[in-house]
Amino acid sequence: MKLEVKREQLLKPLQSVIGAVERRQTLPILTNVLLVARERDITLTATDLEVELSVRAELPAETPGETTLPARRLHDILRALPEDATVTISVEGDKATVRCGRSRFTLVTLPATDFPTLEDLPFDGDIRLHQGALRGMIERTHFAMAQQDVRYYLNGLLLEVSPNILRLVATDGHRLAFQELPTEDNTVEARQVIVPRKGVLELLRLLADSDAEVVLKLGANHLRVLLGEIRFTSKLIDGKFPDYQRVIPREGGRVVIADRQVLRSALARAGIVLNDKTTGVALQLDDWILRAKARNSDQEEAEEEVEINYSGGSMEIGFNVTYLLDALGALNGELAKLSFSDAASSCLLEEAEGYGGKHVIMPMRL
Repeated sequence: MKLEVKREQLLKPLQSVIGAVERRQTLPILTNVLLVARERDITLTATDLEVELSVRAELPAETPGETTLPARRLHDILRALPEDATVTISVEGDKATVRCGRSRFTLVTLPATDFPTLEDLPFDGDIRLHQGALRGMIERTHFAMAQQDVRYYLNGLLLEVSPNILRLVATDGHRLAFQELPTEDNTVEARQVIVPRKGVLELLRLLADSDAEVVLKLGANHLRVLLGEIRFTSKLIDGKFPDYQRVIPREGGRVVIADRQVLRSALARAGIVLNDKTTGVALQLDDWILRAKARNSDQEEAEEEVEINYSGGSMEIGFNVTYLLDALGALNGELAKLSFSDAASSCLLEEAEGYGGKHVIMPMRL
């Protein structure tokens, strides 16, 4: 196999798939990238057996063939070469030679036939939408996913499809984030799947904030996403997601309307005195006033006062300040609405005007 390309022509597609390569692998083949060179194009594929990334580039090969190359080593070499350099890759036996001007690198290859791929998986139908819309939904929900929870089904993002509707839900048991988006060209039957954390974060990295089309395909055990020449495939978590509809409360009797950025800034300042051991902030509600109070284990204190639209009487309730900040940051509107039933109930946080999803935060004792 022999291939001659400009540095950028190979570096860009390699950067698209490098996220699927783990630095520490028990299987040596998984540290490599599969390179398939044809007469008119090449394909690069990387996988960690949970997530697979494949990208096609229109780069004709002088001598077609296929091999696997050390992914991060090749990436480091290409990054270190001059921007406009011409790179030649030739493979003979179990060695690949990378040449550029007076530079020459010899890399050890592994057989392409040993590389695990997910080529021929069956998928039921397509969901088509704008990349920017899907990216926005993931940005406003993914932070609520659990991390290494024994309840493995919480370590991912619920993707729920029904006729002309796509919903994303994440929860770690203490908070919940929910987003909903109408879809037009939806040929998938109603179902729920759970995308693992790594797949969610990798997809977020790949999606552009644009009107370019993205196609989602659901299989029995995999999700496939097509973004132009990039093909993303992720295993699904085999588990049952909690009934999130039961967790989302109806609007409580006590409703606070506040300037979202003003409230978020006040909570961020109050949270300065907090640490890993003390994460809670007390919200004291009085007519037209919200006071945010925080205290750490060294008895250092912070207090912020915010004008609000509220006339439900005095109440005090505690929350993890990071959860509040994440939820407020996920909203788009100028005004935020916080709904409570009482001091022991969860908070429903959403936009006061328009529709930007729902966030539920459980209270905490301070």
